[in-house]
Amino acid sequence: MPERDDDGRQLMTDLCQDHAEVVFSFVLRYVDGDRQRAEDVVQETLLRVWRHRDGLDDRRGNVRPYLLTTARNVLTDQWRAAQRRPRLVSDETTLAAAPSGEDIDAAVEGWLVAEALQRLTPAHRDVVRALHYEGRSVADTARLLGVPEGTVKSRSYYAVRALRAAFEEMGVIR
Repeated sequence: MPERDDDGRQLMTDLCQDHAEVVFSFVLRYVDGDRQRAEDVVQETLLRVWRHRDGLDDRRGNVRPYLLTTARNVLTDQWRAAQRRPRLVSDETTLAAAPSGEDIDAAVEGWLVAEALQRLTPAHRDVVRALHYEGRSVADTARLLGVPEGTVKSRSYYAVRALRAAFEEMGVIR
């Protein structure tokens, strides 16, 4: 069983009685008046001093500067730790701009469709783009592409079949 360190206890009792209020006031200025946090910092400061009490010599002079330096080091360590942690976002504009599950699903679906369209021939892709994405009629598409209306209809039919096959190959079940 470790032997009791009565001298260490007495030293800490004296430090708390003589300096704790001053250290608390010092720390309180740096934590924007947060009394709970200031108490935690003072407690951590005294704990660090107690751990290194062998280097503390009350006879060399006032120990208060050592306590205040230790308190400042505790505050610095806490600040650095807080800088490494991710911050919670509470800005409504930022939160609204973040992608939702629906946005992600739509993006994935868009990538799948784009990949399936790339598997079509250029002639079939042009017909699908004009009819289904641009909303053109068969007659407008025929004029745009310079082909008969019947050719637009047959390319559309075979393009849709090719798209179904491409989706099945990609594992997309519709």
